[in-house]
Amino acid sequence: MFRRLIALALFLAGAPAAGATDSPSPACQRRDFAGAAYIVCAVDPARAELRLFWKDAAGRPYRRFSGLADDLAAGGKALVFAMNAGMYREDFSPMGLYVEDGRALVPVNTQAPPKLSGPVPNFFKQPNGILYLDAAGAHILPTPDFLKRRPKPRLATQSGPMLVVENRINPIFIPGSADRTRRNGVGLAADGTLYFAISEAQVNFHDFAGFFRDGLNCKNALFLDGGNGTGLYDPALGRNDTSWHGGYGPIVALVAEKGN
Repeated sequence: MFRRLIALALFLAGAPAAGATDSPSPACQRRDFAGAAYIVCAVDPARAELRLFWKDAAGRPYRRFSGLADDLAAGGKALVFAMNAGMYREDFSPMGLYVEDGRALVPVNTQAPPKLSGPVPNFFKQPNGILYLDAAGAHILPTPDFLKRRPKPRLATQSGPMLVVENRINPIFIPGSADRTRRNGVGLAADGTLYFAISEAQVNFHDFAGFFRDGLNCKNALFLDGGNGTGLYDPALGRNDTSWHGGYGPIVALVAEKGN
């Protein structure tokens, strides 16, 4: 029921409510699951304008959602919602594959994890994966499977680790783990709907993956980031988060005509 309701809210985003001005209808909804609170944004990629952004027209990383919203508004568009779309380096460049408007600006990252004394960085936890859109719709695949298929995506972002693979929670996750922080990710349902979710409180990987599989019925899901790297822009919910890292790298955004 929840999935149908939030999908319907998105599908109605093109019809202005009575008294509406420049604010699109909400696409994101609050959701509680297993004692944790989340915000979930549903997107039907076949009917909505989902895009990736990294740099502005001057070649500078956007870093903040508000700068992207201003640029879109200048072009007659509205930023309905946005989230960070994967991990990034100190210069805000994506850690892995990044395809924007059909152009691969950063190649697939198949490097081994760096040799560190501490835990393996999340991007390198296996399997990592890729969210991409092509002519057939939306896909979330482990990176090795993406490389075997060799698709031609319109947009793509690589992150890691995979949260859910073919309806199975990633076995590297530990139930009851004390590694808890705010997290965000994306899952793909059987009907092709993408669910972008961000936790409102601290959750561990296992519980976060369980939310996608059991709460949102996503057969595949990908972790995007955690801690200070997570953020949401949604004017309808009064959210315009900033990153303590100095900004975000890749940004995934739902865009609509201004006034719709």
